[in-house]
This record gives sequence, C-alpha cells and structure tokens, in this order.
Amino acid sequence: MLNIDAQQTIKALPFHDLVPALRQGFVHGANTPARHHHTVDADTDATLLLMPAWSHGEFLGVKLVNVFPANALEGRAALSSAFVLASAATGEHLAIIDGNELTRRRTVATSALAATYLARPESTTHLVVGAGHVGSLVAEAYRSVFDIRTVLVHNRSAGHAHRLADTLKQQGLDARAVTDLASAAAEADIISCATLATEPIIQGDWLRPGTHLDLIGSFRPTMREADDQCIRRGALFIDTPQALRESGDLTQPIDAGLLTPDDIAGTLPDLCAGTIPGRRTQEEITVFKSVGSALADLTAASAVYRSHGPSPRAHTCQEPS
Repeated sequence: MLNIDAQQTIKALPFHDLVPALRQGFVHGANTPARHHHTVDADTDATLLLMPAWSHGEFLGVKLVNVFPANALEGRAALSSAFVLASAATGEHLAIIDGNELTRRRTVATSALAATYLARPESTTHLVVGAGHVGSLVAEAYRSVFDIRTVLVHNRSAGHAHRLADTLKQQGLDARAVTDLASAAAEADIISCATLATEPIIQGDWLRPGTHLDLIGSFRPTMREADDQCIRRGALFIDTPQALRESGDLTQPIDAGLLTPDDIAGTLPDLCAGTIPGRRTQEEITVFKSVGSALADLTAASAVYRSHGPSPRAHTCQEPS
C-alpha cells in the first residue's frame, strides 16, 4: 500500500494531464453516494466529511476530510484530508494519497475543464478573485487550456494579490494586482472567484457580453460570490446537482424565487458527453458553479496511483473504455 505525500501528488497531477483525465472521468462516470457529514464537536464546529466513489472493476475510494475551525486560533490548518484508494475488483487497498493537494488541483482543473466548453476559445485576459490556497492555482490551470496572456489579481488583502501577481510575472505572464474590481471585471474575458465570501463580490452589471464567470468558492448556503444579476444574465451550468443544495450562489436565488432547478442549462458531465451545447454565441454570458465531486476526487486519485504504482491490471482492474 503506497503512501503518497503532497509533493508527490502535485508532481503526479500536472494540469495538462489532469484536465483531460477529468474530461474522461466525467464521461465514464462513477457511483458517487451523497457525502456523509458528521459533527465531531458542536461547540467548535469540528466536522468529519466522508466522500465515497467507485467505478466497477476499476477503483474505489473514500476521501476523509477533517474540518477543525478552532485550529486557526493556534496557527494550525483548519482542514486536513486524505484519500484512501482501493481496487473495486478485489477490495485491496492500494494507496493513501494527500487529500489537500488532490482536492486543490482537481478543484481548479474542474473549472478549467468547464471553461473549455463555456468560455470563448480566444479568451486571453483572466481575472482571478481570491489569492489563497485554491485561488493561487487558478491561473496555472487555465493556462493549460487557454492562451492566457494577462492575469488580473484581486484579493481582500492587497499584499496577497501582489505576491501572486509577482509569482505569475516570473512565469512570463502580464500579471498585476488590481483594486478596482468593477473595472477589472469589465476588462476580463474570464472571471474566476475562489473566496470565502458570504456576500456577493461580483455584480452582474459589470459583466460585458461574452464573459465567462467561474464560481469556485461558495460551498455552503451562507456563502456567496455572485449577485442575482449574474444569475439572471448568464447561462448557468453546474458541476453536479449537489450544487443546488450546497452553494448560496444557487440556494439563495432559489429561496427568493429568482431561480429554479429547471433554469440550469446543464451539468459538467452533460458538457463532457456532448449531450448539451456549451457556449452558443460570442456574446453569451456563461456562469459555472462548482462545489466539488467525489467523481473528480476518484479520477484524480486514480491518476496519482497510476503514476506511482503498478499497472491497475495487476489488481484485476480494467482500464476505462
């Protein structure tokens, strides 16, 4: 049984390989029961999340996520996760994989994958809102599928925005930190938000025709990154139906009677399978809301294992068709 750490996980998941792997994974499909949510300590809001998934004859896995918000008071990370991978044919455990980096990379790669269907192919200017653990990887993921030349970075803490912009400059990009979010949004072809905002930070009136808006951050009903006008103006796509229950970007407009599940244009598996169209016109505004899926975790974990372990056939697992 392999123990694959964070650096090994990063090395095994370059975006030019991960994005196509996710595309194949969403087409191939997997069994993904609803995630389990257990309260460990009600006083500190400590929780345990279990996210299982399996593909018959191939791989089976569970991501274990411990969320302990009180850790921040002691300077410790609030979240710790691991992915346990096994053979779906024999049940044999194959690997324990660092869950933090696996989640981080599959999250931004999922958004980049969706954008290949929803953003204009000639998009070159990318606005990244949020320069934290996830947001700092967004530009790299998008560069693997678009000819991005300019990256605008906005963060609540200006220092973080400048540091990310400097890092991107060293990678040869025209990158700069911005404070005027409205002007930056009007300039961008693609806007990606990866924040913990509880109030909308992107306004629909800022979006010019043809913009693609990528909402990564909101994963609870109390969290929100886009206002109602964004939802009204854009053709709305989601990663999985779970987004309709978990993200305030969707639950709040639904509760207000401004949005219904029937208004959703489609899911990422639909887009990957070609059963629905993506962007229809150059002027269309598109919106993609993701909350993460166990299928993406399983796909990424399978890719990590294949890069480190023996051939899956040694465990009587079959390659995806």
